[in-house]
Amino acid sequence: MNVLEKLNTNLLQQNFAGQDTAAALAYCQSIAAMYARLENAISVLSDLQNNRSYIYTGKIAPALGIAAHPAMKEIDSIWEGEIFNRIKPDHLLEKHLLELKFFHLVGGVPVAERCDYQVNSYLQMQDAAGDYVPVQHRMFYLHSNSNGSINLALCLYNFAGNPHPADQYQGMIVNTSTGKVITTDNKRFSKILSFREKQLLQLIRNGKSSKEIATQLSISINTVSRHRQNILEKLHVKNSIEACRIAEAIELL
Repeated sequence: MNVLEKLNTNLLQQNFAGQDTAAALAYCQSIAAMYARLENAISVLSDLQNNRSYIYTGKIAPALGIAAHPAMKEIDSIWEGEIFNRIKPDHLLEKHLLELKFFHLVGGVPVAERCDYQVNSYLQMQDAAGDYVPVQHRMFYLHSNSNGSINLALCLYNFAGNPHPADQYQGMIVNTSTGKVITTDNKRFSKILSFREKQLLQLIRNGKSSKEIATQLSISINTVSRHRQNILEKLHVKNSIEACRIAEAIELL
């Protein structure tokens, strides 16, 4: 299971039975619309219980090559694909990893305090000209059900006030009531790759060729190729260099 699939499963397979969220949805839609209007942001309210999203576009949208809609746009998914396609791929993966950590962190926080926490990421997105520009992404869980399941999440996209190197993703989880940056445990992600995949990726990082890896692990070249492809798919990257960097960042190696 790759990172996005793992996050998708965690979010959508919560226990939503018997929960009526119509009033909360209407209230949170007004919050999402306000952010788009006041901050010129792209504001995405995701209804995890019904796997739907409500998108509000401020003035940033056309600058990023995203169609602006005078009214709310509704989609049948919690994932805003049109936006994701413009995010630098390795930054998108790290954003999803941080959100996966956030989900597990907030699950252990009392419901009344969950709105105090947010994901804050600085990443690169393509603008209307196809150039990468710095963008700030924030994500909050606005509403939890009476049984503790999280059902409404808000994502905001704004131009970043403090540009950072194009090849560097910056992300953190913040308690906005205290200003404290939360340290998260990467060990829970150790099972994203199998033991053999980690073993093979370590050899790739050490500069071994596929033929050398096959010999050292006593497997065929075809098996090495299959493991390589599985690693790229699971980590949502395009090549082995990116795979090694991401694996190191989340302590898989």
